[in-house]
Amino acid sequence: MGSGKRTLTTAAIALVCAVTVLTAPGAAYASPGRPTPTPNPSGSAVPAADKDLDAVRIRLEKLYHDAAVATDEYNAAEEQTKKQSAQIVELAREIVKGRQKLTDLKDRAGAAARAQYRGGGLPPEVRLWLSDDPQQFLDAAGTVREGEHATEGLLTELTRTQEDLKQYARDAADQWQGLEANRKAKAEAKKKVEKQIAAAEKLQSRLKKQEQERLEQLEQQAALQAQTAWLDSGILKEIKSKASEEGRKAVQFATDQIGKPYVWGAEGPKSYDCSGLTSQAWLAAGSPIPRTSQEQWKQLKHVAVKDMRPGDLIIYFDDASHVAMYVGDGAIIHAPRPGRTVTIAGAGSMPILGVVRPDA
Repeated sequence: MGSGKRTLTTAAIALVCAVTVLTAPGAAYASPGRPTPTPNPSGSAVPAADKDLDAVRIRLEKLYHDAAVATDEYNAAEEQTKKQSAQIVELAREIVKGRQKLTDLKDRAGAAARAQYRGGGLPPEVRLWLSDDPQQFLDAAGTVREGEHATEGLLTELTRTQEDLKQYARDAADQWQGLEANRKAKAEAKKKVEKQIAAAEKLQSRLKKQEQERLEQLEQQAALQAQTAWLDSGILKEIKSKASEEGRKAVQFATDQIGKPYVWGAEGPKSYDCSGLTSQAWLAAGSPIPRTSQEQWKQLKHVAVKDMRPGDLIIYFDDASHVAMYVGDGAIIHAPRPGRTVTIAGAGSMPILGVVRPDA
């Protein structure tokens, strides 16, 4: 990366680690266990206006969380659609090849049958008696037997090819049904995502500029409090592992995407959702991984938080609906949610479900 971006990234990580400021303004996802916002320094009661805005913050977190879950559903259906489409294309190729083979086998079997017909008609002993050259007859008889065996082989192969074609057709029909089911699932998930995001945007649009600024501050306070509690546990003293070569490449890729907008369902190069960013980062590093955060959690190797190293993926929330890349010093890079950009945040700013390692 360029020296300017490297300096910016290093400074941002240092700020996260020092807990003086959280650089990600609101990685807003629902969490029953998220701490309440930090009370004001004077110790006086929280103003009524802040209570109302905090209720808005919690509502927004729920809406964006539900949008993230639906986004994972959409991405999963999209991946299945791609796989099934590819399988249908491959089956179609096999059917075409099988039909060509079947035509060739039928032509060969017909030619063999015609040859046998032309050589038949008289019993073998009569043809031997009429033959001027008994040796030539015996040689011809051997050739006929070989031809008969070859014809039997042709018929066997013909039958097998016909059965293969029937199976290809059945498989293609099954894949097509699955493809249609996943297209419907994708369309339904898309509606869910758009509904949740529209509701969140409508809620935010009702706020005045000053209220929106204060809401952002409340988001920062909530995330900062969670990050502070995480660091206060002493976890950074235990995390000492260094990145692997592939891990460094993945971190480099993720760092280069900082500032690009979050767009649900996107996997680059101009925009990303959370798992689109992590999956593309590891693809660039040479290790393809599942597309969705839930499948990343299911399929990749789990490691203890204390053993994580830069490049590992942190999965958040009980339903594995969010994922970020650990980059060291208590910081992550992630695509937070609609309305935000790829950014650096505190690794403990959201409830951690666990850590997975793509290059285990």
